[in-house]
Amino acid sequence: MNTMQLELGAEWVNVLRPLADRSLDSFVKELAVMELYRRHFVSGGKAAELLGMERFEFIRYASRLGIPFMDMSPQEMADESALVQTLL
Repeated sequence: MNTMQLELGAEWVNVLRPLADRSLDSFVKELAVMELYRRHFVSGGKAAELLGMERFEFIRYASRLGIPFMDMSPQEMADESALVQTLL
């Protein structure tokens, strides 16, 4: 297993500590995973795995944080809907 140590200055710790309801390193890891997911660098399945969650638990958690599971533009949604209609 590869590990990396991250050093945060006092200002970072002072900003993050009040937000963390658990260990600060666990909280920072979660922030990183959620941002990677939000930017589409990792899938929902991979993000769930990295956080030790079941996939549907992760989807519900991301949703509570305001990060949508389905992130399509209106045009993409219309195209997808049209495709489904042709299959029915």
